[in-house]
Amino acid sequence: MHCGDRFLHPNLTRRAAISAGAIGLLGLGTNHISGLHALAAENGSPQPSPRAKAVIYIFLSGGLAQHDSFDPKPDAPENIRGEFNPIATSTPGISVCEHLPLLASRSDKWALVRSLTHPYTVHSLAHHVMLTGQTPVPTGFDADKPKPTDFPSIASTVNGLFAPRNNLPPAAVLPEKLIHVTGRTIPGQFAGEMGHRYDPWFIEASQFRDAKYVHGAFPEYGFQRWEGKTTPPDYRYEAPRIELAHDLLPDRINARNRLLESLDQQRRSLDRDANADDLDRHRETATSMLLDGRVHKALDVHAADAKLQDRYGRNSFGWSLLMARQLIEAGVRLVQVNLGNNESWDTHEAAFGNLKNFLLPPTDRAVSALLDDLSERGLLDDVMIVMAGEFGRTPKVFTFEGAKSKLPGRDHWGAVQTVFFAGGGVKGGRVIGASDRIGAYPAIDPQKPENMAATIYQALGLPDTIAWKDSLDRPHHVYQAEPIRGLT
Repeated sequence: MHCGDRFLHPNLTRRAAISAGAIGLLGLGTNHISGLHALAAENGSPQPSPRAKAVIYIFLSGGLAQHDSFDPKPDAPENIRGEFNPIATSTPGISVCEHLPLLASRSDKWALVRSLTHPYTVHSLAHHVMLTGQTPVPTGFDADKPKPTDFPSIASTVNGLFAPRNNLPPAAVLPEKLIHVTGRTIPGQFAGEMGHRYDPWFIEASQFRDAKYVHGAFPEYGFQRWEGKTTPPDYRYEAPRIELAHDLLPDRINARNRLLESLDQQRRSLDRDANADDLDRHRETATSMLLDGRVHKALDVHAADAKLQDRYGRNSFGWSLLMARQLIEAGVRLVQVNLGNNESWDTHEAAFGNLKNFLLPPTDRAVSALLDDLSERGLLDDVMIVMAGEFGRTPKVFTFEGAKSKLPGRDHWGAVQTVFFAGGGVKGGRVIGASDRIGAYPAIDPQKPENMAATIYQALGLPDTIAWKDSLDRPHHVYQAEPIRGLT
């Protein structure tokens, strides 16, 4: 079982140009082409019978503080335990932060791994580790940009190993790529050494980006890191529309496709350009997506029942998890949800106010609604939810020199973080591993990002022997460790 890979630069022929023209003909702009790269999965891709049908990977860019969320340390000194109090959950012996009351009441549905560890404290490298599930630094790694020698993201691996279902790609990322405020693209989100055609489908639904450290669940919970509440003007949350141009009807689309096929047949014997073949597949799948109402429905969260939107929260966190559920139900295997734009959870300063007022409430509401929604639809046993950041945060609370708010926070800390799991066979009401008394290092049962990734792949039904092969026919094993024991 494997997927192929080639490292080729675009070398478009007349045939490729016709294919590219077909994309324009269908009402798709060039901004959609990269998103459609994910649709080039081979028809022979393995489709094992999954134990869990899908995974939603909630990524908290910036790094969630374990002490101030799922691993409180009430008996630690004040400069360790922080400002928040723990509250009991519905499971005896498990407590969480007081600002997660809805999740606390649903602890029978989720489990915690309080001992995940890796050695990095720099955002870009830690992003790469937690998005790919591989701890080593890849050859030629560049913190400022993705490179073709990066390891493939978990989403890209899924994209390469499964075939599309219902005209949808196997893996999607929403509501935006992770772009730093300086404009650099964070590595680890893409297919890397697998080849760009296995990049996940990026759904750019959150219509906001700036360079002033404005974060949060827009528009309701937007904040500037040291100034507090900030609502982006004219904020919109809307997936790019994949629709027919106003003057094109389905029968005309099909007629024009037949014409394009005729032109293709005339050139097929003369031109076998591989990238043109990719564009052919993009065009064919684009046509199917345009004519399939399920795709539109999956991407349109504003058409969902009003009460359901209220349960999730009418903000970018709630809409993103609602869209993830709709995509999963429509046939996508894995959806990575970036809950907050790049480094939203990077709480160096004013940490407790930003967590209390802007980050934890919409997360508590949206994740709880997702658990309830999946359960009510009979899907929770089939969909695993994983929630993690690129690292945890330092045990010590302090105000760093130069903090504009003059208020304390916590620094980056890769040595330990808590990862949240639910659904997909996860046994609720349990804790795997433990951090030490100050939440600095694993004390019991340390786990690595490789174990987390293996747990995701196992939930999707991938055999532990599966590998993909590169252009030199070298095998790359998907599993780099065992799944986390005791979760399921």
